[in-house]
Amino acid sequence: MSTPETPEEPRSADDGTPAEGAQVSEAEAELAAQRLERERIERRKAERQGPIEAGAKLSGTAADLLAAVRAVESGEKPPATVFEEARPAPRRPAPEPVRRAPVVPEGPAAPAEGTVGEVQEVLTRGGAPAALAAPAAAALGEDAADLLREDPWQLLRVPGVRPEQADGFARALLGGEAGPDDERRGRALTVWLLEQAAAAGHTVLETAALTEALGRQGVPGPEDAVRNAIAEGDVLVFQDAVGEAVGEDEKQPVRVLVGLERCALAEESLADGLARLINSAPKQDGAAEEWERAASAAEGSAADLIRAASGHGLVLHTGGEAALAEPAALLNAAHGMGLRAWAATHSPVGRERFASRVDGPAVATVAGLLSGAEGPGRDPEGALAVDLLVVLDAPQLDVETAALLSESLPDGARLVLSGDPAVLWSVGPGRVFADLLAVRACPQIASRRPDPGPLGELVSGIGVGELLQVEAPEKEVVIVPVRDAGEAVHRTVQLVADSVPRALGVPAEETQVITPGHGGAVGTRVLNAALKERLNPGPGRFAGFDPGDRVAWSPAPGRTLPGRVVGADGQGLRLDCAGETVVVPRDRVEQTVRHGWALTAHQAVGARWPAAVVVLPGDAVPALSRPWIYTAFSRADRHLSVVHGVDQALQRAVAEVPAKPRTTRLPVLLAPQLPGAAD
Repeated sequence: MSTPETPEEPRSADDGTPAEGAQVSEAEAELAAQRLERERIERRKAERQGPIEAGAKLSGTAADLLAAVRAVESGEKPPATVFEEARPAPRRPAPEPVRRAPVVPEGPAAPAEGTVGEVQEVLTRGGAPAALAAPAAAALGEDAADLLREDPWQLLRVPGVRPEQADGFARALLGGEAGPDDERRGRALTVWLLEQAAAAGHTVLETAALTEALGRQGVPGPEDAVRNAIAEGDVLVFQDAVGEAVGEDEKQPVRVLVGLERCALAEESLADGLARLINSAPKQDGAAEEWERAASAAEGSAADLIRAASGHGLVLHTGGEAALAEPAALLNAAHGMGLRAWAATHSPVGRERFASRVDGPAVATVAGLLSGAEGPGRDPEGALAVDLLVVLDAPQLDVETAALLSESLPDGARLVLSGDPAVLWSVGPGRVFADLLAVRACPQIASRRPDPGPLGELVSGIGVGELLQVEAPEKEVVIVPVRDAGEAVHRTVQLVADSVPRALGVPAEETQVITPGHGGAVGTRVLNAALKERLNPGPGRFAGFDPGDRVAWSPAPGRTLPGRVVGADGQGLRLDCAGETVVVPRDRVEQTVRHGWALTAHQAVGARWPAAVVVLPGDAVPALSRPWIYTAFSRADRHLSVVHGVDQALQRAVAEVPAKPRTTRLPVLLAPQLPGAAD
């Protein structure tokens, strides 16, 4: 990095309804895609499971799996059925698409008023806040009140409720009957811990990790709690072979994994869909000579990418911002051959960033593509009407979205997953792109186009674990040392409001602040309050917002769209998000909209700004890792300021703290379906 330098001193001291006439918004596309995903999961659940009576023994595959767990624990050889890979199910037509006509996005169905009242009465008796009544009724269904009376720990299924709160609720309802060894408590905590693991990116957990976590929650018999949760059908159990048996009489080494049904079904569906693409020859949509001519006309790794896509159903492409020219060259070549070729990004910001590189309107968001609100729509069989699909920012794909994409592609189509493997992984469960790179099941094209200039040199070094000292003659990289949190906030506001605009000509609205978390003395909440006071002061008449405020809107969990407040009326808060006008209903503003001058690195993935100010206060050290730093520093196109208060911890994090591991099953599920697996 450049030597510490202080910029010039200033001259003076987080469901939108589309506006009338607007195009279909990202929220509509996201919600429609979620509906399709829920329908797919319900179909697969119906196919896989028969009715299970509470407390009764399981049957079929579930019984085999449960027996396998007990066999492993007792030292017996597990049943052979556990190791038999199920054959891929026949491909089903995808659901009918949602057409392009603007629609009002549907949120979760509101629970009946009577149900909410009954739940509120139970919550009040248990000393829980009455405000939880509506979310509890939505999470638990029409029988929510009876369910909570019979099993108070089901309150853990309500988002935001923690074990100690559920324990207090259970004691208030059950009195002396409520204890840490209650079987209901153990089952509920098992599911809750797996939900927390999914939020951290795991699709499954090893039984040892799960039982250890249950022990930390005060469950006296954690192994029994897991067995009970499996027997009741609350979770699924798997055995994956690891390594090979040494001799004929040796047991096959296995690891026992437990996971939520939704994650397990999505990962299995994804493996089946990817195997179908890998094992099927691409559609003969153009002569080999045409593909070769297109490759010959390209340069370097762009030519390699075109050649790889010409003969394979799945191709992986890696590279940074400059490497986007290569999937663009592939799309343009495919268009020149008359193919139906589209690219998909994860946000409207990414869509606009890539669209200028491609001939014609051939870029959509992933949610819009899946819902039919954007893109080519679907063919008569329900598959996406594409011959080639390039998905950008591929590390952001979670298993559920990736499964829906793979299932939606027609036989003979080509799928190219392109992205920078060094950035933070998806917010949702899985590590799809990293798993596929590790499996090496298809061609992998690594771009030979490095990002240019001092910023490119700095970020490239971080990617390989080195924090380089780079020459920055045009102040492309500036380090601003700070001693404490107060100084970090002051210097950040000064940089955005005065120093960067005056010294570099980048206005405040094109400078993005990135910090490790929302809380703390220099989190997004504190920084956004300080930046609003300086850049757009106002009374915040509508839930703390004023026209002109920069905001971060979350139309769905784990998705963030930057935008700006344009007004408010009786319908709600009006936002402009990448040119799309959306209205966030009044009752959804507090949960889904934050001020957005400052974001976390996870929120900023997939977008870039002319200038970025990365804030590293002293309390940020535990959050720092190489992927976090790489992601935050690479959000800047022209200028990066680092408000530096972590001393040597920055260099140590780059050199010694890789991505946190995630437990997934995709490589194990995919490997037996690949060519040569039987050899």
